[in-house]
Amino acid sequence: MGERGKSEGMLSPYRVLDLTDEKGLLCGKLLGDLGADVIKVERPGGDPARSLGPFYHDDADPERSLLWFAFNTSKRGITLDIETADGREIFKRLVRGADFVVESFSPGYMDKLGLGYSALEKVNPRLIMVSITPFGQTGPYRDYKAPDIVVSAMGGLMYQWGDADSPPVRISHHSQAYLLAAAEAAEGAMLALYHRQMRGEGQQVDVSIQGSLARCCTHGSTVYWDMTRVNRRRGDMLQIIRITQMWPCRDGYVSWRYWSGPYAKRWNLPLVRWMESEGMADDFLKGFDWDTFDWRTVSQETVDRIAEPTRKFFMAHTKAELMEGALRHNAMLYPVSTTADILDSVQLAARGFWIEVEHPELDTTITYPGTFAHTSEAPPGISRRAPLIGEHNQEVYERELGISREELLTLKQAKVI
Repeated sequence: MGERGKSEGMLSPYRVLDLTDEKGLLCGKLLGDLGADVIKVERPGGDPARSLGPFYHDDADPERSLLWFAFNTSKRGITLDIETADGREIFKRLVRGADFVVESFSPGYMDKLGLGYSALEKVNPRLIMVSITPFGQTGPYRDYKAPDIVVSAMGGLMYQWGDADSPPVRISHHSQAYLLAAAEAAEGAMLALYHRQMRGEGQQVDVSIQGSLARCCTHGSTVYWDMTRVNRRRGDMLQIIRITQMWPCRDGYVSWRYWSGPYAKRWNLPLVRWMESEGMADDFLKGFDWDTFDWRTVSQETVDRIAEPTRKFFMAHTKAELMEGALRHNAMLYPVSTTADILDSVQLAARGFWIEVEHPELDTTITYPGTFAHTSEAPPGISRRAPLIGEHNQEVYERELGISREELLTLKQAKVI
């Protein structure tokens, strides 16, 4: 896949200066996929996020981080030390022609450099500055440091994962908390752009990662609890009912849960009848009264007696067989897809979800997830692979800012770029 023309994107008239680390990389990628000219600004020598794995062919090289590849497509890349006086002046020159600055430094860091929103809006009154921090720009926690596991815990996400009688667990290798906040930052940037079109003025968008998580977890931490109350207290003791929602089968796992209350007959009976048709439902399951089934009152013994024949039934089939049977019997069961399953998905293939992106420096192409949405006009999409360290320095500084090659050499020797 070659580079897409800028005129094809919804945001092609706009420029973004991306100063983020892993907390906000996705924000710039989304804006870039929408057609904006996103310039990733890294410190001289490369951004620390380049050290995050996994790496292409397990070669731990800053130019081969797959995480960097994934979240920096559709961006150009320059190096600049904004902590130097010359670097700050160059950044301000870039700001004059920019529409967005996206940053994820600690609150107050940009202000100390003279590059906070109050300073940059004087350089460009139409500028939209998007700031992504663990707890936001205000409040008693604003200056607290917080890696992913901290904001995941304090935002309510970890509460929902793990065994009921064990500590909560963090999700996945890369931070779901950061990705969620960065996506909300892109939404905030679009709202601010709409406001600018109406009023002609820029503004600062303040995104709290904790706040983003708290919003996304409201359903799981309140509604779901009210429906099930699987953990319940009797007297002074907490009774924990162990239930299964991920069941092993012959070649992996499927997702299935027994429902209680008004949902019990509607969703449980199709599976039980399917099991019965194959002679795998025992007498207890065949004669079970689903009208009285309630997770809030059921005993662990009853749950275990329901689960035993169900487990044997699933283990007698493959994921594909169970998916086919679920469609035939109207059972609400789903295969749990592995990475390989997703790559082979006929549905995703039919929608052109996977695309090949050229990496000339590696002499290969790499398969990427494609657009996050299909649109009839100016469709989003990856326009280029992630930039190499300082790959577009000459293009941006010399051709666009008019800095001479001699001055660029001096700036490089001074480690400004």
